[in-house]
Formats: sequence, structure tokens, C-alpha cells
Amino acid sequence: MMKNLIISLLALSFLLYGCSGDSDGDNIAPDDKDNTENENPAANIDFTQAIRGVNWADKRDNFVDDLLVPSGLTSGDSYYMVQTDAQYVMKGFLDNMGANTVRLPINYATVSSTWWNGYKGAIDKAIAKGMRVILAYWEGESSRDGKVDNISEFWVMWSTVIKDYGENAGVYFEVMNEPYGYSLSELTDLYESWLNEFSDIPHERILLGGKGYSENVTALGADSRFSNCLLSLHNYAFWAERSAEEWQNDWLNRIGDYASRTVVTEFGSTMTQGKDYNGAANTDNEVDYIQVSTKLFRDRGVQSVYWPGLREGDWYSIQTLDHTTFKMSTTNVSGLWWIQYGWGMD
Repeated sequence: MMKNLIISLLALSFLLYGCSGDSDGDNIAPDDKDNTENENPAANIDFTQAIRGVNWADKRDNFVDDLLVPSGLTSGDSYYMVQTDAQYVMKGFLDNMGANTVRLPINYATVSSTWWNGYKGAIDKAIAKGMRVILAYWEGESSRDGKVDNISEFWVMWSTVIKDYGENAGVYFEVMNEPYGYSLSELTDLYESWLNEFSDIPHERILLGGKGYSENVTALGADSRFSNCLLSLHNYAFWAERSAEEWQNDWLNRIGDYASRTVVTEFGSTMTQGKDYNGAANTDNEVDYIQVSTKLFRDRGVQSVYWPGLREGDWYSIQTLDHTTFKMSTTNVSGLWWIQYGWGMD
């Protein structure tokens, strides 16, 4: 009787898990090929390639006081369930866009909760797929003052993250997103403290947001304390309306002599409303912005991370997720072409 029960359970297990793949070989459940994180999780990452990135964001935006939940995930899900859902998202980023990096938000509430165990499923799935991951700290919605919400919790959060991923060469750390509440001296003090606290982390895996809304990196670039760190820069078309030439000059002023170390971790414009980004110059502010920005990225070797790759309800989202078919699709083909052009793709 016991033998028959065991045989029946084994057969059921095979039906449930052994036959769960789809027709293209990318299994619904995390497949054996992707479970390489147990040995060398960064083994599949090509570090000779420049960062070709997308943001994967919470549909509420990433300024939240509670748990961060990137679009398509559910905070109650287990590590295994998150990996299953993240597989579809990463497949879309890879197959539809050719992205090799995903930027994910963190905060104290997320990292200090049981949800962190599930959230890591998305990080690990990206790495197993051969992608880099940028983990960036966001302040909460209730403060929104451009400063760390609670400095004690900030250090506890980062200590947990570094313990889990500090030795993983595929994971990068962005100390703070848009630190506009700090003066330059206050900001550099914070960054120096972070580097001292986590001195074992190679500086080339650390991103430092520029002063203001991460809007200019020249002062940080000139600071010898951060000479090997990457510099995080943001710029959006909705801040100002400029001609193509003015957009070019604006970017150059923000970057200065530090193009080789600059990663534009946020740039983006309307993608879901049918705008044609192959339009003529100086006829549409967003068209000028995307064309000039991506040309400059390509010509100057500036690495970039589009905002957002996926965020439900965001007009800027370049991908959308069908919750019925679990397939990702591109929202604007002309916009994607220019994003890829900026990444150096042909």
C-alpha cells in the first residue's frame, strides 16, 4: 500500500513539474538552466558590455512608505512564485529589448520584512538570466524631502542588502535615488560614510546620484574620493521644453568630462499614446529629447537605464505585461528603436 502511494505521488510530481514548460522551452516554473545562482550567479553576465538597462517599478511609483512591489508581482508571494512571475518580465526585457540590466527599488520596509525573501526571487532571476541588477534606495512618500527617511534604518537596510549581495559581481548599489534635500557637502559626507561602511564593495559597482534630483554629476565626478564610482544622472523632457540643440547642450552641461562613468539611470517620455519618435527635429519636444539623448549616449559612450521598462499605468512604460497570457509586449516601436540606438545596438 505504501509503495503504491509513493509511486502515485512520484507520478503526480512529474505531471505537475516535469511537464510545465511552454513551447519555446522557457518553463513556466523556474527552469533548471536558470537555477545557476546556487553556484556562480554572475557566471552568465557579460561584464564587457555596457549597461543597457530598464527600470522595473512599483505601479504606485517607488516612493512608498510600505512594501515595494514591482508591477506584475504580489507581496504575499513566495520566493519560488516571484521567480516564476519575474521570469516572464525578464524574458520580455531580454527578448523584446535586448536589455542586460534591470534597476529595482529598495526601502527599509521591504528589506526588513518577510517580503524581502520573496523579493530576492526577482533579483536572483535577473542574475540567472545573465542580467545585471541595480538596487537603488528610495525614500518614502510621507517624507518626500530628498533625504534619507531614517538614518539608523538606512544603515540596517543596506547592511542586509550587502550581506545578501555584496559578493555578487552582478549586483550594483545606488546609495540613494534623487537626493535633492542635501547640500553638496552633506551629500558627499553621506556617500563617503557609505563607502567607508561597506569598504569591501568595489567602487565600480557603486552608483552615486548627482546633486539635486540626480540632475548633475560634475561636482561628484571631480571629487577624488569617488574617482572610481559610477555617477547616476536623471533628466526628463517634462522639466523644460528645448530645441534639439538646447537638449544637446543641457546633457553636456550635466555630464561634463565624466561620460565614461555616467549611467543615466532615469530618462523617458510618453510611449503609450502613439507618438512617433522618428519625427522631424524641432517639431515635438519629446521627440527632440529622445533623439538627441540617445544619439549623445551612443556617441559619448554614456550608459543608460530607461524609465520605465515596466510600470503599470505609466504612459512612459516601454513594455506592458498581459496578465492573461503572461507575455510582455512593446508599447512604442519607434521609441524602442531609439532606446536601443542609445545602447549602441544596431
